[in-house]
Amino acid sequence: MTRKQENPPSALRVQDGIAQPAPVNQGAVQRLKKVRKQLFTAEEYYNGIIRGDRTLLSQAITLVESALPAHREIAANIIALCLPHCGKSFRIGITGVPGVGKSTFIEAFGTYLTALEHRVAVLAVDPSSRRSGGSILGDKTRMETLANDPNAFIRPSPAAGSLGGVARKTGETAILCEAAGFDVILVETVGVGQSETTVHGMTDFSLLLMLPGAGDELQGIKRGIMEMADLILINKSDGDQERLARQANIQYTNAIHLFQPSESGWVPRVENCSSVTGLGIDTAWRLISDYRRHCSLSGYLEKKRQAQSRQIMLDTIEERLKQDFFQHPAVVKEMARMDEKLLNNQISSYEAAGRLIKVFENCRNTKKGE
Repeated sequence: MTRKQENPPSALRVQDGIAQPAPVNQGAVQRLKKVRKQLFTAEEYYNGIIRGDRTLLSQAITLVESALPAHREIAANIIALCLPHCGKSFRIGITGVPGVGKSTFIEAFGTYLTALEHRVAVLAVDPSSRRSGGSILGDKTRMETLANDPNAFIRPSPAAGSLGGVARKTGETAILCEAAGFDVILVETVGVGQSETTVHGMTDFSLLLMLPGAGDELQGIKRGIMEMADLILINKSDGDQERLARQANIQYTNAIHLFQPSESGWVPRVENCSSVTGLGIDTAWRLISDYRRHCSLSGYLEKKRQAQSRQIMLDTIEERLKQDFFQHPAVVKEMARMDEKLLNNQISSYEAAGRLIKVFENCRNTKKGE
């Protein structure tokens, strides 16, 4: 009796096929990485911005938002070159709590403006996670029609913890967009409440979106924001909300008459609107245009722009000092020691802060004396 083979030969045999190429072209990947790492000169970015190159405009904005010293230097030179082309646009800050329909309104409003042959830039600020620091940056998906409009430019940016829901570099980004030829700049804020008054300091016009059928306390909107609003629009004033919207209009109109007169001399208005039906969109633009003429004739608009420039200077100083402090090697080293002492309750937070500041000052004084 023969012994059965453990692995009898199979009648089936797979022929060796043609070797398949790699799914990813590594050469193309390396070339793309090289292009991404390549930095142009400030003049090259400036020339691209002036001729309407959106790729170079986006890259320049990325440099403006970067905290790297090398990027910061190039960004400062780009802004300096673009400054002479500024002052011709009109900046509109759009505020309101989450859910009021800011993105939907901006798409309807921006599309209306591009139909009037305006060039619109939307600086949309997305909330950043306090845990991871990341942002979704999904405004282009929420504004699909406007994002595909050749006369519109949408730039989502992370709030990155900045007060008021406005990205730290929004003012500088607006300068680049002005130089690129966009004559209307819409700044959409996160919608976080009282601190959102920061947007008032970097725009020419403040537009506040409200909801029908919800009181001031329910919406989380404080009096300070209402006092700064140049126009209050009650959004979603259609369908079943129409009656509530009319009531809200009367309430807010009565409320704004109790506020102190604005420095511009402009009397704020309350209007109803619907981003879905287009109700009130044309009225909103007419009132904004009336405000611009009023403030231009009185000289208030120029005065406000000067105040904005000074505020940008102060904000830049504050940011640079913070970066220089936390990135200084001696401070980083001492910070680790202070963290350990704080965890072991060997030092108070105030004393630890004082020591860190003293380390930073001593290093700067030593460097100055060399």
